[in-house]
Parts: sequence; structure tokens; C-alpha cells
Amino acid sequence: MNNTVPNTTTLTEAEKLPIKIILVERDDKAVVDFLKRFGEKIHVKVMNSAENCLEYLKNTYPPDAVVIGRSSGGLKFLETIRGQAWTRTLPVIITSDHITHGLLKEIQEKGGDDIYPSDFSSGDLITRLDYFVKRRHYKAMQQTKASILDVKIPLWKRFIDVTTTGLALLLLSPLLIIVAILIKLDSKGPVIYLSKRVGAGYKIFSIYKFRTMRTDADKLIKNMGSLNMYTKNTETKQTIGLCETCAGIGTCQQQLYLDGEMVCEKMYLTEKKEKVAFMKFQNDPRITRLGKFLRNSSIDELPQLFNIFLGDMSLVGNRPLPLYEAEKLTTDEYIERFAGPGGLTGLWQVTKRGKGKKDMTEEERIQLDIEYARNFSFKYDMKIFFMTFPALLQSENV
Repeated sequence: MNNTVPNTTTLTEAEKLPIKIILVERDDKAVVDFLKRFGEKIHVKVMNSAENCLEYLKNTYPPDAVVIGRSSGGLKFLETIRGQAWTRTLPVIITSDHITHGLLKEIQEKGGDDIYPSDFSSGDLITRLDYFVKRRHYKAMQQTKASILDVKIPLWKRFIDVTTTGLALLLLSPLLIIVAILIKLDSKGPVIYLSKRVGAGYKIFSIYKFRTMRTDADKLIKNMGSLNMYTKNTETKQTIGLCETCAGIGTCQQQLYLDGEMVCEKMYLTEKKEKVAFMKFQNDPRITRLGKFLRNSSIDELPQLFNIFLGDMSLVGNRPLPLYEAEKLTTDEYIERFAGPGGLTGLWQVTKRGKGKKDMTEEERIQLDIEYARNFSFKYDMKIFFMTFPALLQSENV
């Protein structure tokens, strides 16, 4: 009945508090043996009956787990625990003198977390209890993430978005029509390019842009990794074979099955960490002749006024990312980046845009996005908005 916890969070030293359990056991000798074996590693509160344990749980903060013997009413206790909302997720370990396949199946069906021999002659109880603590911590982190990503756009921000973009679309409609005609004459393909983007709270939507690239641009990007401005100074590697640690002993200690093949999990995670999140190219060969001008003047982004008007994004905020970029920023360290509204222009654009690769690292861009998500306000948005105009004419060819 082993489970695994996604390895996305680790407990800090401050969070590694002593494990607290309730041991429900009538046999005094069994209690003494248990305390001799585990008493120095965990905090144990002994109860002599399932009824007393249930009453105790109603009036106190639940422990990290309950260890109860089958002979002490463990199965009935398990049914009761799983039927109560406040104890439904409490880890319960059943002990028994005789463990059969039928008993294992029954405990699993009733929602038990594990079963051990009454004398704990097999299995590692401390490791199992430690797993329960990490599982609870992981679930708490997931709930925190859900809370962080419940992004609500303030009424003042939505009012500004609707009024400004509505007026802008009316005034700019002649320019939009002219640009659409020029794009059609310049190269084959649609006038508007639709791209799936990830905005506030990981919401996925289609962003509108004037097409500035060849129609096969998405296919070409796979072969352009070396041109990426954010590429790290590491050699390209493949997830084949073993890491240095596993190679030293001749066998993989952390096997991971990926796309039908066995790979070393340690090597896979290392390579995944080394991959950059953002993609940006200098002198991009995929850009059309007119597209270069549209990009440098930022006219290509004008159709996004429709996205703002419809509520997909905001006038000021963190730039919505393509799916392949957003999936690399799902860790605890970077999740706040998506806790702020998505926007046409934002803090990183007006702070670093136009200064080139040397002054704009991937980490800097992420941290600027996180800073905006934490501090955005009416005053902050107005400051970024009026700083945007000098930044529109870029000095870099991207």
C-alpha cells in the first residue's frame, strides 16, 4: 500500500517538527515494546480503546497518524474515522498478528493507509510516518498555490481596460485596416496570428497579434535553441544512460519511465532544471520583411486590444506566456509570477526592454514579474503605463 508524493516541495528544518502519533493498544507489554523501539524518535500518546481515541480526536488537534491494533477495534475505528469530515484524511495504520490478502484488501477498501505486523518485525514505520507528514505538507502547499492563483481583477483595473481599449480601437481602426492589407500583400498567410497563452492564474486563452512570421514559424523553433537569447551556458545533453552516481555502481537507483524508455530520474530532473523558460531571438530568420517593422514599432501587438477589451488580459500586467514557457514556471519558487494580472505591457518591458541580452537575464525577468504580482496598484499601473511609450521603439532587433 505504498504511495509516492510528487517531489515538488521539501520540508525546511523549521517544518521538520517531531512526529506525533496516537497508539491505541490494550496490551501493556505491546505498549512497552513499542515505546522502547520508537519512543525516542516520535511522540507517542497511548490510548487503551478506540472509543477513547475517537473522543480525544473530537477535542484536540489531530496527530500525524493513529496506530491501532485490529484486535482493539481497528477496522470499526477506521470506518468511523473515514465517515467524519474532520478526520477523513487522518492517516491510520492497522496492526495485526496475522496479515492475509483478504485483510489487506479490506483495509484498502475502508481507506486505511497501511498495515504492519503487531510486533513491527517488518516494514519501516518511521519512514512511513515521515511520508505522511510530507504528504500533508504537499497538500497544504497545493491549497496555497490554488489560493495564490485565484486572481481577481479589481474593478478600477477592469474599468480602465474597457474604456481605454474601446476608445483606442475606434481611433486606431484605420491603421488596423491598413496594416492588415499590407500584411496580406507582403506574404502568404492569415493577417491575424492566434497563439495559445497562459495568463493570470494559469488561465489559457488565444492571444491576437498581427502575423509577423512565416506560416511555418512554429515548426522551425525546435531547431533554433542555440539562437535563444536566454540560453544558459551549458552543453546540450540527452537523457540517455546513467548519472555519475549511478554509473559508479553500475545500475540506476532512481529509475523513471519516460515515453516508454527507462531513464535516470536524477539526470532527467537535472536537465529539466537547466532548460530555459523564455524564448527570444536576435535577428530571427522566421520574421517577414514587414514583420520586422511591425515588431520594432510594436504595431504587431495592437490586436491584443481586443483581448483586453474581452477580459482575457489587462492593459498593464505580466506578459502572458506561450504554453512551452509557462510549463517551466510551475514550481513554488516561480508560481507567484502568475498571481498577477496578465498584461499588454508590464514592469519588465519598461525596466529592461531594449537593453539586449547582457542586461536581461531569464531570472531578472521572472523576478520583475513576481515583483509586479505582489505590488500592483492603480498608482503602480499608471507609472508603468506612462513609462511604456519611451520603450516602444526598441534598440534590439527581436
